[in-house]
Amino acid sequence: MRALRTERGIAQETLANLAGIERSHMGKIERGEHAPTLAVIFKIAGALECSTAVVMTEAEVRLQRKEYTGKA
Repeated sequence: MRALRTERGIAQETLANLAGIERSHMGKIERGEHAPTLAVIFKIAGALECSTAVVMTEAEVRLQRKEYTGKA
């Protein structure tokens, strides 16, 4: 989600506000410390003005990369 957010030039706090979630929670989601619920994914996708499929695909790619390389 960080990549999608930064591509759009949105600050983390701004995205959290647009999505209606706490900034600290957003940070934990971006760092992979918290797994977002489906409801939160919908909120974030809406705030990023993209589909949930885009958000999920980005998350899946990054998780796979992390599994293989140990890096996010």
